[in-house]
Amino acid sequence: MPSFIYVAADSHFPIQNLPYGVFSRPDVHGPRIGVAIGNMALDLALIEEMGLLDLPELKQTFPFKSATLNAFMGLGQPAWRAVRKRIQDLLSNEGDAALREDLKLREAALIPQADVRMLLPMEVGDYTDFYASRQHATNVGTMFRGPENALMPNWLHMPVGYHGRASSVVVSGTDVVRPMGQTRPNDDEPPVFGPSRLLDFELELGAVVGKGNALGEPISIGNAHEHIFGFVLLNDWSARDIQKWEYVPLGPFLGKNFATSISPWIVPYDALAPFRVDGEPQSSDAGNPAPLPYLRQQEPRCLNLELDVLLETAQMREQGIGPHQISHSSARYLYWSPEQQLAHHTVNGCNMRPGDLLGSGTISGETPDSYGSMLELAWRGSKPLAMPSGEERKFLQDGDRLIMTGYAQGDGYRVGFGEVEGKVLPAKC
Repeated sequence: MPSFIYVAADSHFPIQNLPYGVFSRPDVHGPRIGVAIGNMALDLALIEEMGLLDLPELKQTFPFKSATLNAFMGLGQPAWRAVRKRIQDLLSNEGDAALREDLKLREAALIPQADVRMLLPMEVGDYTDFYASRQHATNVGTMFRGPENALMPNWLHMPVGYHGRASSVVVSGTDVVRPMGQTRPNDDEPPVFGPSRLLDFELELGAVVGKGNALGEPISIGNAHEHIFGFVLLNDWSARDIQKWEYVPLGPFLGKNFATSISPWIVPYDALAPFRVDGEPQSSDAGNPAPLPYLRQQEPRCLNLELDVLLETAQMREQGIGPHQISHSSARYLYWSPEQQLAHHTVNGCNMRPGDLLGSGTISGETPDSYGSMLELAWRGSKPLAMPSGEERKFLQDGDRLIMTGYAQGDGYRVGFGEVEGKVLPAKC
């Protein structure tokens, strides 16, 4: 399905992807909704105004005149698929020529991504973070409880999660201020107040809810895919020392709620459907308890996504050294799928709304170079990471820039997310 727009072979944004985002452009006032194609952004608000998205599934709602994707996401899967098919037709070499052959319209509707400023793509009403990677849960449990008690008794029976803070979800490129809080560096002394000394990242996949459900009506595991609009890369910044002191008995609070970064382009669910693969078996034959019926998923649960984490220190920038890869992981390592997370989240009747965000929790593989956090990569600071500048890192320092990227490899094309990145600024003491 070639596009008339040039797309490099290693681009994350071929016509098979078409992720949605919101951006501002220098020549038009206000936010614009669009899709990425190659290194260009297609302004959907403009082509909607030109009548090129006059589809019955949109029900005359004109969702692309909005400042966020929430209205479009709320229309449901039939509308998402109709619009996606129509955009592919307009961008194809052999499809509808209305955009391809109108040079004036092409010039107005297609903007270099380098010339736009990406904005938060949706209004996040609620944010829930799960704990869905078995290896990550095992690593952290081993550190604090020993290998014999690494996983809590409920972990293999349900997706464990907690409610995060939606107001501090930010788009990639937003600087992150080192948080202040209570910590207890010495167990035999009273707590102290000050900047976090153990600032960390968490490599995650975020599922964006599209059409919601009514209060009291659960989303079934068989229908969960119809309620997931798409996916983003997610970095749930974490202050490990604040978290350690506060999390008993109720779980994460100030150690997590100061910033959560997401990639600006939402990759559609259907764009990643060809890359679904089987995960770790959830059956007694494999030594794992079978989930209760409401969590039993018949189709492949995992996404075959390659995920990389890169770190750039202030000294590396001064020396002209590019970002250094510190982890290579994969979404295949998730034990609990986004569909299972959504089904469990709503089984008690909890209502979801368009724009709600579900974080997978840290994604870690089986080898040290595939761990998804500094806590694991440097193993609580006992194994510092060597940087090409000659520095070491146990946790993130002021001036550090953290970059995450990911993609699925197809036959001659990639479906990717671009990047999610953020730089650490000093605490505001």
